[in-house]
Amino acid sequence: MPHEDLLIEGESAVITAGGSGIGRQIADHLTQAGVNIVINDIDEDALANVEDGLATNEGEVYTLLGNAANPEDTDQLIEKAVDEFGGLDIVVNNVGIAGPTKPCENITNDEFMQTLRVNVGGAFNTTRAAIPYLRESNHGRIVNLSSMSGKRPLRDRTPYTSSKMGIIGLTRTLAVELARDNVNVNAICPGSVKGPRLDAVIEGQAKSQGRPVEEVEEEFRGVSPMDQFVKAEDIADTVLYLCSTRASKVTGQDVNVTAGVCMY
Repeated sequence: MPHEDLLIEGESAVITAGGSGIGRQIADHLTQAGVNIVINDIDEDALANVEDGLATNEGEVYTLLGNAANPEDTDQLIEKAVDEFGGLDIVVNNVGIAGPTKPCENITNDEFMQTLRVNVGGAFNTTRAAIPYLRESNHGRIVNLSSMSGKRPLRDRTPYTSSKMGIIGLTRTLAVELARDNVNVNAICPGSVKGPRLDAVIEGQAKSQGRPVEEVEEEFRGVSPMDQFVKAEDIADTVLYLCSTRASKVTGQDVNVTAGVCMY
């Protein structure tokens, strides 16, 4: 669907972990559609690259160094958007870490809780700070990045899969709480997205299971009926749709973008 058919010019958004990967693609798509954004990330160099790379897009771009797992940082992120743009219309909770790759009995409490603290806590912190401003918007939208792993088992990934199911629960609850405030809340469940994070997961699984990396990668890709990995652009396209007026009656959904791996 062409970007020009989904223009939401003049809207304002925040994106967590927008310095690279999926977050960077979402930032690019939204600013091409005329949305003004503030993004945060823990990687200062990545933020500088985003500012340079998106400078010619329609929407304005501001960056803020910060960790979404820290509520003080997410408060600053929301305040920055409101100060710069006079309000807030869109929140994209993209922050997430892979967590450990090993059997549950070998995972420490700190490893488990840190994964939840970032993946679920980051979304909670950002959303909690944003809700008063989203209620004032003509049409507020929250898009949370979950995963198909929040719907189906993934061996040796207990913290990650638990956190991504938590995102789905957060999404559905907020969709009910905010429905009468004209705030749509949805989640996207990506499949295996080709990139450095997936490479690290595949390498971790191969090491944990004593198997060749190539064998594990083929297994990951082969579960797709299309025999393909998902691209970051595929996720960004779905975010753009969910943030547009075309999705005004879509809320409380966990939308699969998995190349057919997950169909429920």
